[in-house]
Amino acid sequence: MRRWDIFCRVVDNFGDIGTCWRLARQLADECGADVRLWVDNLDYFKCLCPSLSTNAAQQRIDQLEVRHWTSDFPEVDPADVADVVIEAFACELPAGYIAAMARRAAAPVWINLEYLSAESWVESCHLLTSPRAGLDLTKYFFFPGFTEKTGGLLRERDLLATRGRFDAAASTDFWRSVNLAAGSDGELRISLFCYDNAALPALFEAWAAGPAVVRVLTLPGAATEQTGSWFGRAFAPGTTWRKGSLIVHALPFLSPPRYDRLLWACDVNIVRGEDSFVRAQWAQRPFVWQIYPQAENAHLVKLDAFLNRYLEGARTADAVRRCWRAWNGCGDMGAAWREFAANRQLIQQHGTDWAFRLDQTGDLANNLHRFVNGVSTVNTGNVS
Repeated sequence: MRRWDIFCRVVDNFGDIGTCWRLARQLADECGADVRLWVDNLDYFKCLCPSLSTNAAQQRIDQLEVRHWTSDFPEVDPADVADVVIEAFACELPAGYIAAMARRAAAPVWINLEYLSAESWVESCHLLTSPRAGLDLTKYFFFPGFTEKTGGLLRERDLLATRGRFDAAASTDFWRSVNLAAGSDGELRISLFCYDNAALPALFEAWAAGPAVVRVLTLPGAATEQTGSWFGRAFAPGTTWRKGSLIVHALPFLSPPRYDRLLWACDVNIVRGEDSFVRAQWAQRPFVWQIYPQAENAHLVKLDAFLNRYLEGARTADAVRRCWRAWNGCGDMGAAWREFAANRQLIQQHGTDWAFRLDQTGDLANNLHRFVNGVSTVNTGNVS
């Protein structure tokens, strides 16, 4: 099971490609896989990987082969189909590729990598199969998750050790790299990465009127655009604006390793979607999550499912729940933030305990690799 094809359609700007790229690199680095990553939108991918060419149909980035997934998908020889095919987030493989999979001498292991969810039904659906009608192919559903009955979360082998070595000196070095001095006593530093959010103006007002300095680091996208609208002036990377106790800096786009360090260096992280949501949990800092909005508030069910799991036994459960729900449109954002900030030290300890619990489930890439090799062993009849 050495050759892997991962197919990714960019739907949520950086979340889908961010997850697929992390997975591809970890499979190559830690599992010895020969990975080919098919991506339909190379412009967003280039933001994460500046060395990428957006004009190349085929290129190598470190240990990975990157292919541009276009609408006129090339004809595929069955021999060129990988041993393992990952259909990320139900992106629907090209019909010609599926036909080639069916003609392959030995059928590949076909994985539908699902979106992350803490809902209870995920455990019962993890590893379920779906035969392809009319073809000798079987698809396996692989769910990331937060328990041993799921596939776990993406986490590189050395991530927690590297996080553990990120001390005050490393934090100062990071701040210097983004042209900021180390934080002073009593100052709160917050990273802000969000979708367009109606609760953000109320949060800005609470920060501006508060007794302590709040220094916010916005990431490109909606966070920076909404900040500019609130201040009523252009807010480009490198810009700094202040109102009352609130100081806001617009950061440039950060590579994934540097974004991790931003999360480690900040006192609180506001994150969105899936990829930054997972990285915030490994950062072991207090965080607030904006879940991807869905019609008829279906996303709130998913939000509450995670909160129920994450806050089990937590002394700060009410403060966290109120703040997260207010950030997602259900409550008084100013009051919820003040309660959250007052409990920040307890919330941080809970985050450290939570990361330890998550670590016990194993990580997504290695769990997936073990499962795939188990399937291939059974399919070839080599059961020991």
